[in-house]
Amino acid sequence: MTGLRADLRTTEGWAVEHAVLTVTDLSGRQVARVAADARGTAMTEPLAPGVYTAVLTAAGFTPVARTAQVASDGSASLGEIILAPVAGAVELPPAGPWVIDPMHSSVVATARHLGIASIKARFSEVSGRITIGRPAEQSSVHAEIKTAGIDTGIKMRDDHLRSPEFLDVEAYPLISFTSTGMRQRGADSWTLSGELALHGQIREVDLDLTYGGYGPDPWGGVRAAFHAETQLHRNDFAINYNAMVRAGVAAIGTNVKIELDIQALQGESLPEF
Repeated sequence: MTGLRADLRTTEGWAVEHAVLTVTDLSGRQVARVAADARGTAMTEPLAPGVYTAVLTAAGFTPVARTAQVASDGSASLGEIILAPVAGAVELPPAGPWVIDPMHSSVVATARHLGIASIKARFSEVSGRITIGRPAEQSSVHAEIKTAGIDTGIKMRDDHLRSPEFLDVEAYPLISFTSTGMRQRGADSWTLSGELALHGQIREVDLDLTYGGYGPDPWGGVRAAFHAETQLHRNDFAINYNAMVRAGVAAIGTNVKIELDIQALQGESLPEF
């Protein structure tokens, strides 16, 4: 049996996945709250006959309220509900393929050193492909980072980080990320989930993703900008270097903050200059 149903769509006609349908009775008491599925359909369990208020919400969209008359069999339909972007919402980049521009992208890892300071390591060689979907939650990402490209500004330290005690770049030349899903958190922010392959280990990670906008570049292309952050624990990836110094403080902390600033070019490949 079905209850109150609504089909959520954007102004472009795309399903709004993870939109929420909240139903209250005439006294204001909440009687149901359900999330939309991948098709943008939200459906409650059967409700008692009567009049209800239905509120439909989704991150980045203006809420919509409707009055619903539930029939004696407990069902009702709101039909197709169009959710409009909130005022001032960013314009998403065009759908389709984009490629990461390594010349204008960076990956920085930050770890504690001796418990009192930070070490920043930049990975200079990042590449990959982004497919922008509609809705945005249907987008996907695959990126690769060459481990040998790590750079802290000190050659001796970089050589140590490339060694088998840390990244072991001879055995594991690439770090890769493949997205498995995305959910919107705000008008220009999402949680990007995926599988991270590092040092022979594969782990599920979530990235806090912020979209910076898109526009033409001076060379005739179209670029989009993204920033992403996450926290990793290097022991999760079998990087267990544990040199100790005085007072039992680890030389290099086990928690590592990862920050990515990515520029992507619209199209199937990078231009040749």
